[in-house]
Amino acid sequence: MQVFHASQFVLPLPTGHRFPMAKYQLLRERLEAELPGVRFMPAPPASDGELALAHAPAYIQAISGGTVEPAILREIGFPWSPAMAERARRSVGATIGACRVAFREGVAGQIAGGTHHADAARGGGFCVFNDAAVAARLMQAEQARSGGRLRVAIVDLDVHQGNGTARIFRGDDSVFTLSLHGGRNFPFRKEPSDLDVDLPDGCGDDAYLQALEGALAELDRRFDAGLVIYLAGADPHEGDRLGRLKLTWDGLEARDRRVFDWAWERGLPLAFAMAGGYGRRLEDTVQAQVNTFRVAMQYWTRWQNRPR
Repeated sequence: MQVFHASQFVLPLPTGHRFPMAKYQLLRERLEAELPGVRFMPAPPASDGELALAHAPAYIQAISGGTVEPAILREIGFPWSPAMAERARRSVGATIGACRVAFREGVAGQIAGGTHHADAARGGGFCVFNDAAVAARLMQAEQARSGGRLRVAIVDLDVHQGNGTARIFRGDDSVFTLSLHGGRNFPFRKEPSDLDVDLPDGCGDDAYLQALEGALAELDRRFDAGLVIYLAGADPHEGDRLGRLKLTWDGLEARDRRVFDWAWERGLPLAFAMAGGYGRRLEDTVQAQVNTFRVAMQYWTRWQNRPR
């Protein structure tokens, strides 16, 4: 299974910064040790033209040149540096790469991404550019060159609502945005997705999985997808500092398995990104992500044996 990474780009964050930058290298090391079927590929940087499919040119240039307004940098939560700009481009490039491979192999992923708080003209919540939005629009453009019309479902199961993604695709009937998230969690001012499912604090496995089942059924009724981009946040886990939900390891695995199975049953290629994870113990976040990759690997293997 092909997996894209940009783990060599480590942001120089201040001491005590709450973003767990170390999780990406730890995840890569765990996957290399435990899942030998994973094929790592360096993520290419997204070009200005690719980013402009979802972002304002002035914002792209401000990030590239380090001229971002201080208020926007505060919303993003990262200080600007050349590494910050390069990592943001490669995070988008990783999801683009995963989408392209998913069309060939059924399933592909990346070890970061899921930057769903970034909208067209600003970032926020540790998100600079919106990888899923850019990748969706680029895949549509590539299929349009051969006369196709691609409809993309973005299934966002990070614990925080995908407000940037919702804003980018507002009024666009070719992309369906589904967000299953903590209703009282960040962002406190949410943007309407095509389907939002607000969950109460303390929501556990059974209630979560029931809500997910209903959301996927509604997505089926309302939308005919040709590609799924899955944001597999680790932050619904009960050990997450910022999540406020109570999913167990088994609950998170059942969530992942249901999404992969839903796509498999419909013959839909699926590209996945890790999205958020802020465990009280860093190893818990990494474990949740390793578990997602184990499930993904099982479905990738099934795809290789699928009649073409």
